[in-house]
Amino acid sequence: MIEHIELFFKSIFIDNMVFAVFLGMCSYLAVSKKVATAVGLGAAVIFVLAITVPLNWLLDQYLLQPGALVWLGPEFAEYDLSFLSFIMFIATIATMVQLVEIVVEKFSPSLYNSLGIFLPLIAVNCAILGGSLFMQSREIETLGLAVNYGISSGIGWFLAILAIAAIREKIRYSNVPAPLRGLGITFIVTGLMGIGFLSFGGMLTGGDEEVKEEPKEVVVETTGIEKEVDNQIKIVN
Repeated sequence: MIEHIELFFKSIFIDNMVFAVFLGMCSYLAVSKKVATAVGLGAAVIFVLAITVPLNWLLDQYLLQPGALVWLGPEFAEYDLSFLSFIMFIATIATMVQLVEIVVEKFSPSLYNSLGIFLPLIAVNCAILGGSLFMQSREIETLGLAVNYGISSGIGWFLAILAIAAIREKIRYSNVPAPLRGLGITFIVTGLMGIGFLSFGGMLTGGDEEVKEEPKEVVVETTGIEKEVDNQIKIVN
C-alpha cells in the first residue's frame, strides 16, 4: 500500500510531466488560455494515460520483453520483440485518442470545437508516450502500479495546465511589459512554477530508521588460578 501512495504523490508533484521533464509543452502552452478548455484537455489526458499505460504494461510484459512469449511454449522463450515497443505503444495510444475524440464530439460539441486540432494531437503528445516509456524504463512491477502511475501522471499534467490557465486568465488584467506579453510571461511563470514543484523533492525522502543492535553478552573465560582465588574468597567470607 505504501508504494502505491509513494508512486501517486511522486508522479504528481516530484516527477511532474510538465515541470520535471517538460513533456506535452505544445498543448500546455496552446490550450491554456481558458480554464474551461484546460480542464477538458486535462481530463482527456488523464483518461488516455489511465488506459494506455496499463495496456502498454500488459503488452510489454506478455509480448515485447525478451522471453515474454514463454507463455506460448518453451520454443518461444528466446524471442525478443522489444524493437516493436514504439509501434505498439503508439498504436494503443492512437486507438484510445480516437475513442476520446468520438466521446467528446458526441457529448460536448462546444468543448470539441474549442480544443480543435489539439484533441487528435493527443495521439502524438509526448507526455502520453512518455508515460508508457517511463513505465517501461522504471520497470513497474504490477498492473496495479501501472494503473496508479497512469492516473497520477495524468493528474500531474492536469494540475499543471489548470494552474497556468488560471494564472493566464488573471494576467490579462495585469500590467505586463509589452515585450513579455503572451508566451514570454507564460514561460517565466512556468519556470517559477517548476521551481516551486521542485520543493516537493524531499517530501518522500525521509531518513531510514536506524536498526538498533541488541547488546551482545560478553562471556569472560576464567582460568584455573582465578577459579581457585574465587573459591578461597568465598570460604573466607
